[in-house]
Amino acid sequence: MSSRAISLSLPRPALSALLLALMLPLLSACGFNTIPTNEERAKAAWSEVLNQYQRRADLIPNLVETVRGYAAHEREVLEAVVKARAQATQVQVSPELLQDPAAFEAFQQSQSQLTGALSRLLAVVENYPDLKANQNFLALQAQLEGTENRIAVARRDYIEAVRVYNTSLRTLPSMIWAKIWFTDNEPFQNFTVAEDKLEVPQVNFGNDG
Repeated sequence: MSSRAISLSLPRPALSALLLALMLPLLSACGFNTIPTNEERAKAAWSEVLNQYQRRADLIPNLVETVRGYAAHEREVLEAVVKARAQATQVQVSPELLQDPAAFEAFQQSQSQLTGALSRLLAVVENYPDLKANQNFLALQAQLEGTENRIAVARRDYIEAVRVYNTSLRTLPSMIWAKIWFTDNEPFQNFTVAEDKLEVPQVNFGNDG
């Protein structure tokens, strides 16, 4: 029996599946899978960034209440943290955010403002030895420091994943597939300012008036 006879005897769906199976190695070798693979890695890295920012947001209410118990008159600093947390958690995080420069910038700014507010709060804590020795505060501080470290790692991994993905959209051979197949794929937005490089406003411990 000839190969033509065999192919004709196969149902059309089976024939299509067979052709696709034969083509996949070729497509993979010429970069067809590069863009979707890099895109999924970037999305996974972004999910981890969000997870760590949410972890930080969840720690803040207990941290604020603990500090308030020892330094209730530091109202302005405490309220700034609460406000910054509210703004950070209100930013809408949709799948389209990664391709929207304005939305991504709003997200980045809200998280940066929260980082600054937390830095000022922890600076104020230095004036309260009893608070610094409080076991609940020490535990919260340790969790916050650990979370900040995980945020830094997650951001670094995301920055690298986006660099790889964005590069695949404009370099050969994957660029060819971006032009003819993955036409809806756009570069992802990336962080432009490292949070540990942000300028934190000076804290004035003097009395007004």
